[in-house]
Amino acid sequence: MEPMKPMEPMKPMSHGEQWWPNDLGDPSSTGSQNSMRYAFFSKARRLLIEKDNNFTTYDSGDHQISGVQQSGGGGDPAFTSQKGSVNLRELRKISGSRFVDDDGN
Repeated sequence: MEPMKPMEPMKPMSHGEQWWPNDLGDPSSTGSQNSMRYAFFSKARRLLIEKDNNFTTYDSGDHQISGVQQSGGGGDPAFTSQKGSVNLRELRKISGSRFVDDDGN
C-alpha cells in the first residue's frame, strides 16, 4: 500500500469571471439571483448591480453587503448587511449604464 501524500493547501475562493471594472478592485462579496448579479466593494463603498447587461452603481454608505434576499412580487431585491435588510431604494444611486464589451455587444 502506498503512503498518503500530503494535501495541497487550499486556494482562495474565486469570485468567478470578473464582470466589474478593474478600478473597483476585488469585491468583498458577490452573488446572483434570477437574472441579476451583484458585487459589493467595501473599500469603495460601492454596490454594483448587473441585470440584462445593464449596470447600476450604488453608494452603500455604512452598509457592509453580504448577501441578497428573495424579493417578493418581482420588486427590487433586498440585500443583507450588518444592519439587517437593506433595499436598493435606501441606497444612493450613483450611475446606470449599458455595458458594451470588446465586440461592441
